[in-house]
This record gives sequence, C-alpha cells and structure tokens, in this order.
Amino acid sequence: MNQRPFSWDLFMKCPIVGIVRHLTAEDVAEMLPIYIESGLTTIEVTMNTPGAAEMIQAAQAQYPDQLNIGAGTVRTLTDLENALAAGAQFIVTPTLNELVVQRCVEQQVPIFPGAFTPTEIERAWMLGATMVKVYPAGMLGPEYIRDIKAPLDDVKLLPTGGVNLSTISDYRKAGADGVGMGSQLIDKALIRQRDWLGLKAHFVAVKRAFTVS
Repeated sequence: MNQRPFSWDLFMKCPIVGIVRHLTAEDVAEMLPIYIESGLTTIEVTMNTPGAAEMIQAAQAQYPDQLNIGAGTVRTLTDLENALAAGAQFIVTPTLNELVVQRCVEQQVPIFPGAFTPTEIERAWMLGATMVKVYPAGMLGPEYIRDIKAPLDDVKLLPTGGVNLSTISDYRKAGADGVGMGSQLIDKALIRQRDWLGLKAHFVAVKRAFTVS
C-alpha cells in the first residue's frame, strides 16, 4: 500500500501519541471518530494486538488526512515489514533495536525507539531517531526528563509509560516534546461500556492538560 507521509503539522497540533493495545477492530473503529473529534491527531496500534496490521490499514483508508497512524511494539524487522506494508506512517519500539532504527532511517520513516538510560537515549538519537521514547518514564517521573534535557537539549523526548492526566503537564513543563499514553488515555472501561461521551470528555481533558501547560 502507498506510504502516506507522517504529518508534523498534525502532530504539533497535539503532541500526544495514543497507544492502542489489545482492543478489537470494532472497538477501534468506534473510538477513532471520537479521538479525532477531541482534537487528538496521532495514534499507534501495537503489533502484539491481534489484527494490528488490518486495523492500521482500515484506519489509513478511513482517515487519510485526519490522523497520523503508526505501529508500536515493533520488535523485529518482520514486525517492521508488516507494519509498513499495512501503511504505518511511523514506528515505535519498546527498546533500542538498532536494526529497526537503521532500516527506518534508510526508508525515511519516522522512528520513535524506546530507551531509558542517558546512554541509550543518546545512542538512539545518534542513530537517527526522530524522537526518543523514554520508557518506562513513570519509573523516574518528570524530573528525569528535565535532567536528561539539561545536557541533551537537542534530543526530542517522548516520555511514555506512567504518564497520566495528573502528571502530563509536569512532563510538558520538564521539556517533553510529546508524550505517549496507553491505558491512561485509551480508557478500556469506558470503551467496554460504550460510554462515548465520557471517553470524549476524557480525551479533551488530557489534550487540554498537555497543550495548555
């Protein structure tokens, strides 16, 4: 399928990457219009979600200009090939897989590799990472992002894991260039209950907390 380029304009409107993990295709199809209506613009489907490639492909077909749609939990080159074949516009990895990073750089696909220590973060950036996913960010909190940014002020950081409504503005103030959010954003209880009004209110509150700070 034709690769649609990642839209930085869309991302900068709301630098939050929503992480879809272990939802059904029906859940995702019902959630995405609400996600877009709430002003959220970038989402990833993890490759360990059953039917992930099909979900990415379906979302790309339905929302060609309204969303950046990527693939997360890309751990191997096979995962990467499957994600790109489905039309993923960006790639997120849980750890620093240098082969995956290098292949993405070669193909000019935005890559957000996972890293934790200052050495890993610097290595990811030097390899050509678009942004570095600091994971699990919740282990050390916003102060860790501030500490990393002091010497590595040119490195774009996307703290992920443990970011929630009450801490998101602190990450922004600490210098995060965006955040990744899974269950703290994509609320499975609200989705199971089909509480779409509640889910929209939650999405809007998270967006406001990050973009207003």
